Amino acid sequence: MAFHYLSAGESHGPCLSVIVEGVPAGLPLDAEMVAADLAKRQLKAGAGGRMAIETDRAEILAGVMQGVTTGAPIALQIVNKDHAAWKGKAVTAYTTARPGHADLAACAKYGFNDIRQALERSSARETACRVAVGAIARQFLAAFGIKARSYVASLGNVPAVAIDDETAFAFAETSPGRAPSQAQEDAYTNAIHIAKSQGETLGGVIELEVTGLPIGLGSYVTPERRLDARLAAAVMSVNAIKGLEIGEAFKGAATPGSQLHDAIVRDEAGQLVRPTNRCGGLEAGMTTGQPLRLRVAMKPIPTTIVPQKSVDLATGKPATTTYERSDTCPVPRACVVIESVVLIELAAALIEKLGGDSLNEMLPRYAALPKAAEVQLSAEPKVFWP
Repeated sequence: MAFHYLSAGESHGPCLSVIVEGVPAGLPLDAEMVAADLAKRQLKAGAGGRMAIETDRAEILAGVMQGVTTGAPIALQIVNKDHAAWKGKAVTAYTTARPGHADLAACAKYGFNDIRQALERSSARETACRVAVGAIARQFLAAFGIKARSYVASLGNVPAVAIDDETAFAFAETSPGRAPSQAQEDAYTNAIHIAKSQGETLGGVIELEVTGLPIGLGSYVTPERRLDARLAAAVMSVNAIKGLEIGEAFKGAATPGSQLHDAIVRDEAGQLVRPTNRCGGLEAGMTTGQPLRLRVAMKPIPTTIVPQKSVDLATGKPATTTYERSDTCPVPRACVVIESVVLIELAAALIEKLGGDSLNEMLPRYAALPKAAEVQLSAEPKVFWP
């Protein structure tokens, strides 16, 4: 079965737990690399009080021996340090539904009498699980030369600017705000400061690139196997994500077809190449062998210091929301979350493509995959239908 996971746990419960199934045997798994990704999810830029409490670390409880995966399910646990502050504490029922959250729909769906029963699981705290699983996928894909990187292209009303890709991605790796340049970093810091002083929250746009992908991951033969659909579902499942663009999707919608699609030509060595990558590395639900390029829109999170109009579901009377704690802007922290969910889907697609039970079995199969530049068809006439 291909790479997949199941998480459990609440925002202020004792811990988050994850079972990861489908990881092949023989993969060296570095717990410090998992910790490094979790640390990226806790960047301080725009973060709220919770990040001052938690220092996330995933404890590997099963599926790994002597630092190497066994092929059995992997069990991970991330302790919630903030649980100690809530344990045994009588907490007033939360009854005023917050606009933009799961509150109202969840209470109607599940019959809750306290909104906390919904918010504890719908909280973005759960994304720590996805980052931990994504870190496993990252290490698996790295064995095949596949790597992901991202940056915050725009934040709030700070627009995106044209910056060389290599410069942008490299700068973001050391930027507190995952910005593509120092000028953007300064602008983001200022925008976050202003929003915080006004009791507001900010959204933004994340640019992501995955390099080293082979041609032909995913398929067009059934809708559920289309990789673009799978990636869209994964990305849109992340809290506060409201939009996804693959390649130049929105610009392309206003471009004539003959000027949009990526031409196929032969280079000086006679190899098939694409001079452009407007499709973002995906055609007909399959990878093209070019870099995967995604742009992801994250809305401002709805927990604001500024009260919002609502209704108290216990009394039925008009009410305003009350503020407990939240980020001003989680976009920089969301970069690694988006990378993680994308890497999970790519790992699953690669395992489906290669088959096998161990890394040693998969590597030769990967090396034997056809390259886009080497595709050669027969020129002889064929009769397809009787």
